[in-house]
Amino acid sequence: MTENEMLEPPFQILVVDDEESHAEVVAASLEKIGAECATVLSEKEAKAAIHKKYYDVIVTDLKLERENSGLEILKEAKQFSEETEVIVMTAHGSIEIAVEAMRQGAFNYLQKPLDLKQLRTIAEKAGESSRIRRLNLELRQRLDEKFGFNGVIGNSPAMLQVIERLKRIAPTDATVLIQGETGTGKELFAQSIHQNSSRKNRPFVALNCAALSENILESELFGHIKGAFTDASADRVGKFEYANGGTLFLDEVGDMPMATQIKLLRVLENGEITRVGSNETIKVNVRLLSATNRNLEEAVESKAFRQDLYHRLKVVTLRLPSLRERSADIPILLDHFIKTFAKKYGKTINGVSQAARRCLLRFDWPGNVRQLRNAAESMVVVDIDQLLDVDDLPEEFIPESGTTGNDDIAEGEASLRTLVGQTLEEIERLFITETLQATGGNREEAAKKLNIGERTLYRKIKEYGM
Repeated sequence: MTENEMLEPPFQILVVDDEESHAEVVAASLEKIGAECATVLSEKEAKAAIHKKYYDVIVTDLKLERENSGLEILKEAKQFSEETEVIVMTAHGSIEIAVEAMRQGAFNYLQKPLDLKQLRTIAEKAGESSRIRRLNLELRQRLDEKFGFNGVIGNSPAMLQVIERLKRIAPTDATVLIQGETGTGKELFAQSIHQNSSRKNRPFVALNCAALSENILESELFGHIKGAFTDASADRVGKFEYANGGTLFLDEVGDMPMATQIKLLRVLENGEITRVGSNETIKVNVRLLSATNRNLEEAVESKAFRQDLYHRLKVVTLRLPSLRERSADIPILLDHFIKTFAKKYGKTINGVSQAARRCLLRFDWPGNVRQLRNAAESMVVVDIDQLLDVDDLPEEFIPESGTTGNDDIAEGEASLRTLVGQTLEEIERLFITETLQATGGNREEAAKKLNIGERTLYRKIKEYGM
């Protein structure tokens, strides 16, 4: 067996035909290209099979119990998995319907009696198309998990408002000032804005203004030429040039020295930079995002920050709520981080005790989401019994002796208070998310727990963009 054969599993193909002998002939032919085939004899069985298992390709007759059964199977397959390719088989009198099937997304159609060699060729191409589409979807999902709106985790009213604002901001080229406490995830939100903009295929460059001296900061931003200062042994491209066509994110912009503020303002006004030590201007096309945990209005009043630059930076503002303001998101964030670190460290974590969850919910979170993330990582690392409990918590989260009581009524009231003010849709979305997480993403099991049909659950998942 070659390495490629080990990496590429066989195509999964479903054959649908009410003539059992014909279905078996088609399946046997497709197995010659290394496919794993299943056969069903009716529209009802086909729909049930689609919901039980993912198929790369479905080969279906157009006419089963009724004239357009094949179209119904095509529709069901595409609703359940857009990546699945469907090949329709038709008699001569059904060509018009077959063309309609193509309009609705069928990969191809074949006339009966079938040319089995042609069938194998088309099925193989359909399988490859399905794999490519599925791979592209997975790549997009991985990107979205990290930087997309879906990666901005939270169901609280405060976070839903932020996500809605992100969706309006991202497609534009407006400069954005992101405000929020340390640890609220300002760079993650900046990356999300970039990733959902027309510049997403160009560089995203981040620079922390607080970590550098004035001279080094200017060199980092605008670059320098050889001999511009003592250690300038060669020309160097700055962050503005490197980000040309993309997005530049300036973190802790409120700590930028006044002299650098003036130069930054010029860049925003005329779209030109000048390397340190040079007189030559260079045109740049960069979208600027900035962030700060300082009150820039107070900095402007105290003359520590230029008013004209402040107004250029805050064409649009995005205020990130602290974790204290979105405590309803703590369980969701906690479960997400635990899953991430369990995978990273190769550990099995079966859950978090209610006592540990209470401790985390009652904490004040001065370090915000970053602190919660670090706490989750610490708990996963030190755990030895696959259940995260109070004994796995970092010391600062463990309350003083006698205050860990099982006050379930108080906890229940606190949980209810986090739902007050949310719409029924927001609450429904929260419960579906929590249930899916509790079932490890098993839709069938989640639907049973929620007491709704699996199709209804699937529709809700698509409706809420989950």
